[in-house]
Amino acid sequence: MTELFTAPHRLPAWTVLTANALHLADQPLAAFFENDPGRAERLSLNFADPADPGQSVLIADFSKQRLDDDAIAGLIRLAREARLDEGIRRLFSGDAVNFTEGRAAAHMAMRGGCPPPPGHGAKTHAMRAFAFGLRDGTITGSSGKPIRHLVNIGIGGSDLGPRLAFEALAASCAGTDRPEIDFVANIDPRELDAVLARSEAASTLFVVASKSFGTAETLANAKAARQWLRAHIGDDIGAHFAAVSNAVEAAAAFGIRPERVFPLPDWVGGRYSVWSAVGLPVLVAIGDAFDKFLSGAAAMDEHFLTTPFEHNLPVWMGLVGLWNTDFLAIESLAALPYSHGLRSFPAWLQQLEMESNGKHTLRDGGRSETATAPIVWGGVGTVGQHAFHQLLYQGTRKVALDFIVPVGADEPRQRALVDNALAQAAALMAGRDLATARDALTRRGKTAAEIDRIAPHLVCGGNQPSTTLLLPRLDAFRLGALLALYEHKIFVQGWIWGINPFDQYGVELGKEMARALATGQAASQDASTARLAGLAETFRQRTG
Repeated sequence: MTELFTAPHRLPAWTVLTANALHLADQPLAAFFENDPGRAERLSLNFADPADPGQSVLIADFSKQRLDDDAIAGLIRLAREARLDEGIRRLFSGDAVNFTEGRAAAHMAMRGGCPPPPGHGAKTHAMRAFAFGLRDGTITGSSGKPIRHLVNIGIGGSDLGPRLAFEALAASCAGTDRPEIDFVANIDPRELDAVLARSEAASTLFVVASKSFGTAETLANAKAARQWLRAHIGDDIGAHFAAVSNAVEAAAAFGIRPERVFPLPDWVGGRYSVWSAVGLPVLVAIGDAFDKFLSGAAAMDEHFLTTPFEHNLPVWMGLVGLWNTDFLAIESLAALPYSHGLRSFPAWLQQLEMESNGKHTLRDGGRSETATAPIVWGGVGTVGQHAFHQLLYQGTRKVALDFIVPVGADEPRQRALVDNALAQAAALMAGRDLATARDALTRRGKTAAEIDRIAPHLVCGGNQPSTTLLLPRLDAFRLGALLALYEHKIFVQGWIWGINPFDQYGVELGKEMARALATGQAASQDASTARLAGLAETFRQRTG
């Protein structure tokens, strides 16, 4: 994959785009609409249900981004010069696009979006049978009591994806008889302890999700769960564990029966794994609706693979994000879901973007001379409006914004939620100048002195660029399409930047240092770390 690679800043389109950005930098976003009445419709893409083209799955409105026709044409030219079409073909044909680890990234196969790599089937029958056995109560604990509580123990991709999907879909798909489901990721004892405090050992099952069965935090929590079970029901606890892992022997040594170890193929990365056995708790929660979840993602796969760049939603998402990062020097992306069901979306997207593309080493081994992944953060609306939106209105930083807005039912609070989302995007674009602020204060009956004193503090700079993703409702099909959209966005950017979105070697450094401290090697660290480790031990002894 290195023979045709050219660093993006050396491509002809990059120079043209740099000039485009300078030309557009000082133009108010609102002026784009004044000069182009058809802009909103022209810069929106509708992703329709392939089975029912009259039904929108989601609509993406890019019209509040700092883009004109020349910038759009230049970005599509950049994608072509970077051979993005070849990258997409390689991704879907099972080539080793995960070039550092020498394997495919075929997570789409788990949802039917592409064939699995040759000789590797995407086997999920045993996992599905197990999930439906949990749903109908035929799977029991050691005492014969049905399992009515599932606790997923994982971290990173083994937690964020299934947690997000569960929160988004469980309420609308819940059956009256399915088990209660909890997620535990943090090694802080309080998270697991809070779950155990309201659990009954005889009816609780722990799913340990770790591809290697060696993730330190996950194993620490799994061992604590095992100790809790033994304290309550004795040593016969095999019926109270399952695992998602490729390490059958390690899981067996822990005490998990081989038939309850559900594999995760090597060609499925953790942060792309909710479609696989990692999605077991989601399948237990929503049952047959899980197939709709997969189908929505597969539909987005087909769209990404077959649609020309000019109308390709993941390509646009990727190019607009790259434009903001590299040409407009916007260093962060705020993910703003206006849906309580999507409250974990910002955390999921943080891992997807920052772990995938937060890198500097290129395919040819060189160092990137362009910015790569932005800092991703965010929070659920309207709660965020009363917290961090102040900075967006009057702070000193430019921030790109993604509003994710499921419309939902015609209910007063839901209508107000959507109105707030659309108003926030409009207000953050338009801002408020000093003259408008003075007029507003005059209408409030303020004195001239009060107006002079207060008006400057009402000025909002505006010009915060945003994309709005409008969904008719939040259901399994649309959630699948939404998550796959962002997965493919990441691939688009990684391919053009020339980095591998499917490894995460950087996180190993911190793990190595943590292991060193755990084995008493604090003295080998820097003076600050060694001193802090010593203080921590002192506090530990006093607390104990």
